[in-house]
Amino acid sequence: MPAPPPAVRGGYREGMERILVSACLIGRPVRFDGRAKTVDDALLAGWRSEGRLVPLCPEIEGGLPVPRPPAEIEGGVGGAAVLTGAARILTPEGADVTRHFLAGAQSALALARSMGIRLAILKDGSPSCGSLRIHDGTFRGRVTPGSGVTAALLEANGVRVFGEDRLADAAAYLGDLESAVRG
Repeated sequence: MPAPPPAVRGGYREGMERILVSACLIGRPVRFDGRAKTVDDALLAGWRSEGRLVPLCPEIEGGLPVPRPPAEIEGGVGGAAVLTGAARILTPEGADVTRHFLAGAQSALALARSMGIRLAILKDGSPSCGSLRIHDGTFRGRVTPGSGVTAALLEANGVRVFGEDRLADAAAYLGDLESAVRG
């Protein structure tokens, strides 16, 4: 006799991989400027309709308001340096908002752990969510290779992070995760 199908709760099947996603990418106006950065992509729409997506804005979770001043990692050195205390996150006026970004990163990690999340799609370029690039800390619109604080913390704890421009790579990784479970 075949096994019964997995339980379904609110569109989410028990045992289905969940995906942590930057809330701004799915239309929530949570960015520093009060806007969203909605991604119109069939993969993301499909995952949303399957109930896989778990939206989160680490900066909001860390206690920052909307709107808020922009912030960048000093020196553009990346989230790992912030996690070790070697760099700060500052606004253009020099206000240190590092503690908010660290709190948001910890909140994202706690959520991922509590839900068994192993995959995240985060907004590239962000001092929280950037996975391949961040701004260089000069507030001149220049980017540099590196990751944000949340992306660095998630990666260090086994959650693979992809930017919104790497959805096909995320889909391939998701397929690998799910085939290993079925394996």
